[in-house]
Amino acid sequence: MKTKTTGLIVALGFFAAAAVSFADDPQMGIWKLNEAKSKLAPGAPKNHTVVYETAGDNVKITVDGTDKDGKPTHNEWTGKFDGKDYPVTGDPNSDMRSYQKGGDRILKMTVKKDGKVTLRGQIIVSADGKSRMVRTREPGTKYNGQANRTVYDKQ
Repeated sequence: MKTKTTGLIVALGFFAAAAVSFADDPQMGIWKLNEAKSKLAPGAPKNHTVVYETAGDNVKITVDGTDKDGKPTHNEWTGKFDGKDYPVTGDPNSDMRSYQKGGDRILKMTVKKDGKVTLRGQIIVSADGKSRMVRTREPGTKYNGQANRTVYDKQ
């Protein structure tokens, strides 16, 4: 009986620790597009709502937006912020995505289609945690005036 009780306590402690660590992550939550502060290339898709939430010991990212023609889009990614590729569902332009911590408020993102890198990005949460900027670029280019810069407000 003591072994079962001890095992249960250890398991609950593990899940509580995981929940606390995700709760402290400034990326977690619901983010809404702020078009007025964003700089998007003409015809670029728009991610209107991005949700970061816990899914066991993983993170689930759900993106709802519109494509270049204004049609609704929806994609999902579940994985860890460990730099490894995890599958994306619902996105015709990518099938794998990886995220890696670049500091307390920074994520580095790599998007792939059929094994080829199609997009790189940085996601930077403001010091007050109320907004974040996503800068994306195609491989071989720098974050300059040509890159997309999308700003989101935390809900």
